[in-house]
Amino acid sequence: MSRLSRDTLFRMIADVHITEKSFGPTVLMAGVKFSVDDGEKVGLIGRNGAGKTTLFGILTGADKDFTGSVIFRRGSVVVATAQEHHDIGDITMLEYILSGLPEYARLRHILHTYPETMGSDMAKIEKYTQALDRFGQKGFYQIEELVTEELRNFQMDGVAERPLASLSGGQKRLVEVVKIMHAQADLALIDEPTNHMDYLAKKQFIDWMKTSKQAMLVITHDRDVLKEVDRIVELKDGATVSFEGNYDAYLKHNAFATGNAMNEYETVARRIANLKDKVLQFRRMKERARDPDTIKQFKRRENQAAIELAELEKIEKPTFWIDREHVAQLDYKVADRYQKFKARNIHLRMKDGAMRSRRKLVEARDVALGYGDVLLFEGVNIDLREGEAVELRGRNGTGKTTLIRALLASPAQGSNVAPVLYGGTLTLDPHVRVGVYEQEITSTYLNMSLHDAIEQMYIDRKLAIGETKIRQLMGDYLFTDADGMTPLVRLSGGQKARFQIISMLANDPQLLILDEPTNHLDLPSIEELEMALERYSGAILYVSHDDYFRRKIGGTVVQISAV
Repeated sequence: MSRLSRDTLFRMIADVHITEKSFGPTVLMAGVKFSVDDGEKVGLIGRNGAGKTTLFGILTGADKDFTGSVIFRRGSVVVATAQEHHDIGDITMLEYILSGLPEYARLRHILHTYPETMGSDMAKIEKYTQALDRFGQKGFYQIEELVTEELRNFQMDGVAERPLASLSGGQKRLVEVVKIMHAQADLALIDEPTNHMDYLAKKQFIDWMKTSKQAMLVITHDRDVLKEVDRIVELKDGATVSFEGNYDAYLKHNAFATGNAMNEYETVARRIANLKDKVLQFRRMKERARDPDTIKQFKRRENQAAIELAELEKIEKPTFWIDREHVAQLDYKVADRYQKFKARNIHLRMKDGAMRSRRKLVEARDVALGYGDVLLFEGVNIDLREGEAVELRGRNGTGKTTLIRALLASPAQGSNVAPVLYGGTLTLDPHVRVGVYEQEITSTYLNMSLHDAIEQMYIDRKLAIGETKIRQLMGDYLFTDADGMTPLVRLSGGQKARFQIISMLANDPQLLILDEPTNHLDLPSIEELEMALERYSGAILYVSHDDYFRRKIGGTVVQISAV
């Protein structure tokens, strides 16, 4: 083995090579190959449905039904965010986080039990002394305080002793991030860490990610996170493509790679068309021939062309996506081909008419809101007219969603408790058509199939709907017939997000209310949404902790701060 290969092997902490992962007759992966080096920050991206969650299950050992290998360096400590929290009993949030520190639990046991049992046993005294030194070296005397402070930074102050099972899904995800941050592992596998974070918590996570010495593989479409990674691995067409550098570098490299892929695909497409013509020509010449040897010759050529054609037709059309800024920088011929071959994202049909009434749709004057006797915020003012955008900005829990619910006169999901207006005035134009994108799907539809949920959602709103319309919507938003028969609760996060967009646009809204719309969407879909919103002639009231999205949509910022 060469010195270079030994050094490479020494640096490598994880080596992944999946030759096949299938679901029944459907092959999801057939050529996934990448590695992670010591201290390297790797972002894993891919279209919704490409298999990122499946790959995460393989990496964590939860899914063993594949061919290939996942090898971690011997002796390395690997941790991962949990997808589910079953059979956790009454374990508290603090206990759960500290359980991610196996050495802490072992040393703590020695320090708590040995003083009562060791007596003059020199072996135990020596072990106790070593544990005492190690406990201090690892900073474990302060660990509970540090974890509690971290929870406070993620707006979970005073809940360290609460049972983990009592937390919401979003809170559990934040707990997983805190657990990873304190795990002192060699490699962290992290799935969509920022989906439920506000802008300050996200900044804290990114700052930690940038300074941490441990290697990370982060599944995310958060462009703020991707901007800080060392390398991006894209799961695409069942295989992986690796791009050195961060998100900005990825966009440049992807434009070049996609241009080459289009050239290769066009070459194959031309060859397929040529072979089809040849097969047809040889068949006709064979039928016209009279000489047996000539007939045999044309039959042989027909078979040869047909065999090559069959092999080429097995090649699936690649997916093509270039961000719009780099499309504009392409050679005009390449750009023209891209428009022909680009993969479909979501098809957002939002009216962009020039007719704007400029009437005021939302008005808030010195609004003070809360629940029961708890005041969340006060002194909020909003003027939102057609054609304008307003961003509600503030930390989680300050009342942004509460303001939206008060505006719509709707209680929180799973509750009959409505927000209380303690002061000021809050008005919504009674004649405006409103489209709402919420973080969670209304529970009414969760156990319905996608097909039935779309139908029922339209019926509930007294909107016309039929089978043709349902199939059109499913096609526009990249759903298959199989997806249509699947309960919403079993769809991926990205698929649920696309259902939310269908729901939001059902009534041709004049006002859009968006609560973290980029969560779960893949990069092409996020761009499609941003482009549609930029064309939109109505008003937009939104909450987002995605800096890229906020810069694209813009508008007036209304700060909401807890009292």
